[in-house]
Formats: sequence, structure tokens, C-alpha cells
Amino acid sequence: FAYDGTDFSGWARQPGRRTVEGELTGALTRVLRRDDVRLTVAGRTDAGVHARGGVCHGDIDADAWAALPGRSERAPAQALVTRLNGVLAGDVVVKAASEQPASFDARFSALKRRYSYRLLDDAARLDPLRRRDTVVVKRNLDVDAMNAASALLVGLHDFAAYCKPREGATTIRTLLDYAWTREADGVLTARLEADAFCHSMVRALVGAVVPVGEGRQPVDWPRQVQEGRERLGAVQVMPAHGLTLVGVDYPPDEELAARSAESRAMRAPLA
Repeated sequence: FAYDGTDFSGWARQPGRRTVEGELTGALTRVLRRDDVRLTVAGRTDAGVHARGGVCHGDIDADAWAALPGRSERAPAQALVTRLNGVLAGDVVVKAASEQPASFDARFSALKRRYSYRLLDDAARLDPLRRRDTVVVKRNLDVDAMNAASALLVGLHDFAAYCKPREGATTIRTLLDYAWTREADGVLTARLEADAFCHSMVRALVGAVVPVGEGRQPVDWPRQVQEGRERLGAVQVMPAHGLTLVGVDYPPDEELAARSAESRAMRAPLA
């Protein structure tokens, strides 16, 4: 599924607030005529964050699934996509649906998540049609310096300095890729890929290299912050609207259970 996160208070259902989970669950209730479907998402997003490749799963009664096509010749999965998009608002789109093995878990079976972040350092070049997913900064940015700084953060590390703490949750992650590209329209696009991201980690990682691009911090400063394992006020958590969940990758069906067990296991702290 995909969504424009501008008018949402993030993924998770909250009383009195419009959320992506609330919209999808409400649509499923209407289409299936059941209110017992609970969704598990690959990765929760904060208010204002967008998604092009979100993934979630829910357990659906077999009879309700079989009844989805009605009198049509469509497969249940195809009928579900059509019917959900018929009742959802335009800022949420279900792109595909499929039956999965019982061992599939949208969150714990995932191998990696991929995000992008858009920055522009020349306000005059902002495309008004992209203002909802592009963050404008005032100082010119050196993309080569930002890439050099980003590369030093890649690997298995304790990212406590870049995560909002949550009791009982590990901050050890494997950052698989973090790189910047200057597009033809002047926009700097970051791609970030990891086995998983903790709360606010992506926006903090972006905020750590922006001062490097501006020339206010040396290239190795973000790595020094990471090695300190302490969240500092000097690292700016960048605005939510520049961030988009691009996609989630999963292993073959026969490896789903093993991957889920691996993900659930708490990693030991790094020495």
C-alpha cells in the first residue's frame, strides 16, 4: 500500500485522530463486513511520513475471503484490491494483495526496509507539486561531503545516539546502505536501507549529515556521535514530510519462519 502522509497522524490507530491503520482497518471492515481484522505493519511511520511500498498483514476468515469476488470472475485478492480502493480516500492506495503462508509476518519476516529522503538547498527550484515530500534548507549542501559522512555510518552498530529510546527495545541495527544523489532538478535524495530502523532513526541520520554538507561539522562528526551512543541535542531530527518508505524485502516462503524467529530474538549489546 502507499499513502501521502500529510494528513495522517502516522500509522498507528489513535483515538480521535486520522491514521493509516485506522483508514485501512475501516475499509476492511466495510468490504469484509467483519470488524475482527487486526493489521500488523512492516514498519510504523510517524505523522507526516509517506509510503510507496508499505506492507501489512491480517488474518481473514476463509469464508469472507472466498466471498470477495461476489458474482464476478475475479480472484479474491484482485477483488479485495478493487473494493478497498473503492472505499478508501485518495491519499491511501492498496497496490496489491495476496495470500501468504501462516509463517509470514509483515514485521518480523522482513529482511530489510528501504527509505528515501528529499532535500533541496535552493528554494527557487522547488517544484510546488512536490512541496509535501521535499524539505527546503537555507544553506548550500556539499553532496560529496555528505556521502563521505554517510558511508562511515554503514554497518552493524549501536544507533542509540540516533534513536528515541523505548524501554526494552534494542538500538542495534545493521545499516546496509546510506548514500546521497543530486538529481537533475537540484534535489538531494538520500537512500537508506537497513534490516530495521528504530524510532526516528532515519530522520536523525539525515539530520546528522546535513551540518557536514553545510560545512559546519567535519566529515567524521556523525560517526563520532554514533560511537558516543548517547542522543545529543546537537543532532537535528529532520522534518517528517521529506521521508518516504520505499519498500520492504522478504525472504522466500521456506525461510519466513526462520527469519521471523531471528528478528524476534533480542540482540546482545555490542562491546
